[in-house]
Amino acid sequence: MDRIRHGAGFIAALDQSGGSTPRALKAYGIEPDAWSSEEEMFDLVHAMRTRVMTSPAFTSERILAAILFERTLDSEVEGRPTADYLWDVKGIVPFLKVDKGLAEEAHGARVMKPIPNLEDTLAKAADKHVFGTKMRSVILHADTQGVAAVVDQQFEIANQILDAGLTPIIEPEVDIHAPDKTGIELLLLASLNAHLDDLREGRDVVLKLTIPSVTDFYHALMHHPRVARVAALSGGYTRAEAVRRLARNRGLIASFSRALLEGLDVSQTQAEFDAALEASIAEVYRASTT
Repeated sequence: MDRIRHGAGFIAALDQSGGSTPRALKAYGIEPDAWSSEEEMFDLVHAMRTRVMTSPAFTSERILAAILFERTLDSEVEGRPTADYLWDVKGIVPFLKVDKGLAEEAHGARVMKPIPNLEDTLAKAADKHVFGTKMRSVILHADTQGVAAVVDQQFEIANQILDAGLTPIIEPEVDIHAPDKTGIELLLLASLNAHLDDLREGRDVVLKLTIPSVTDFYHALMHHPRVARVAALSGGYTRAEAVRRLARNRGLIASFSRALLEGLDVSQTQAEFDAALEASIAEVYRASTT
């Protein structure tokens, strides 16, 4: 928790799953005809993630935490369970993605689908030495009812996660293409503050938010006693655009996925791969330490 609260660096999101996995592999240079089953697909993406995690560029000097997909948690890196490898070898805090995707749009928002067997998943996560969890919803329009539905659900499940002794990353993403993005962010900030005020002392959360339209819009939120850290998702921006916007916001750190891995390719030699990852990590780190 001390590293999450006070460490210099950012959170690497290595949690692509479901429909986003083929896109992640394609961006890495692996076409869909390279696998014939879901198992083979996940083996390929685990190999990609392993290459990232074992790279000499991927260290705790600039990376505070990594978010894992459940299959990655159940796999090994260099003969160790993934979460243990991250913490024991790299000094990087492991989180687990627990949501199961998004429901259909209603009132300008997409809440999370039901999360079956969440209690069992949280118990497994704790047993495998995971520090916390992440779950994502999406807000598309400045609809009071939709924003409330997203934040209510996020905090309802966050309280279950806190009861299990884990720290939740709450991710109510705002669509970067929303025509009323600033209006959404005003509603979201008010709703987040109301729910944070209801949390008891010692029940702290991490917030993962879209980079705001108004510079430093979430700065005061960073000082709420129940907020361990505020991170930003790249949300579809290129890495160059995401880091440019991020750097303008004091105290806001990255939690990038696609933007972090941009420029990596399966065909690269190890030296080329490490150099590309080093450049990406350095760029994201600089923007996260403004």
